[in-house]
Amino acid sequence: MDNVVVMNQQFSSSDWSDMLHQLSVEKDKTLYVQLFRYFAPRVKSYITRLGLVESAAEELTQETMLSVWRKAHMYNRSKAAASTWIFTLARNHSIDWMRKQKYPVYSIDEWNEEPEESETQAHSGEQLVTADRMEKAIKKLPESQAQVIYMSFFEGRSHSDISERIGIPLGSVKSRIRLASEKLKMIWRDGA
Repeated sequence: MDNVVVMNQQFSSSDWSDMLHQLSVEKDKTLYVQLFRYFAPRVKSYITRLGLVESAAEELTQETMLSVWRKAHMYNRSKAAASTWIFTLARNHSIDWMRKQKYPVYSIDEWNEEPEESETQAHSGEQLVTADRMEKAIKKLPESQAQVIYMSFFEGRSHSDISERIGIPLGSVKSRIRLASEKLKMIWRDGA
């Protein structure tokens, strides 16, 4: 891949994956700048959607993108697309930050009118336990299934977008999500 920064060029998911892989081998600053320019605003938006204030989102975006530079050698393009790997770094940095800050965990799907204070404390603790349990369950899935579950539910991507990004047929995406959902139900029932 040519190391010249090309403005306004559209790259595919595999191009970003190739670029990240090449960065892991060469530590080329030009490649890093391209990855940074593309992913930093998207990572910041993602972190903001997790419920963090802008200043925290900016700080965590910088930490995430620095991790991309430092940990590029850990990237394996056969296991995940560059976007999945980078957003996983962002998610992990965000969770670590929230835990350190004792940041409350909210879910838009479960948002109601303001509950009583005792209900809020119980609900927040319950969410943390559920989130940890779900994270452990997802780690038990095959990588291909975990990837599509993550992209669908955590990144909010459509099935067709996932298909394009990881280069598999739409039917395969749907099949992997269905299989992953069935396995998650079994893992959940067995007490993940």
